[in-house]
Amino acid sequence: MINGRMWLVVNPTVFIPVCFVAIVVAALSVHTALLLTTDHFAAFLKGRPRAAVSSIVPNDAAAPTAALASVQFTAAKSAQ
Repeated sequence: MINGRMWLVVNPTVFIPVCFVAIVVAALSVHTALLLTTDHFAAFLKGRPRAAVSSIVPNDAAAPTAALASVQFTAAKSAQ
């Protein structure tokens, strides 16, 4: 074991439960922060319907498709 001497300084019956408690506290604080700072997470847990997809999609959603078509057309021309 690489850190075998650590257990001569720190008792495993103390260190392992302290680490476990620290992990639990960190996880609970992250979940609490999510519940307090976002509205969509709490709405999901309460069973409210999702937001309309049209409000999430940008207005110029066809622009990437047109750009991709021009790249494919240019690549086909250069292959000839």
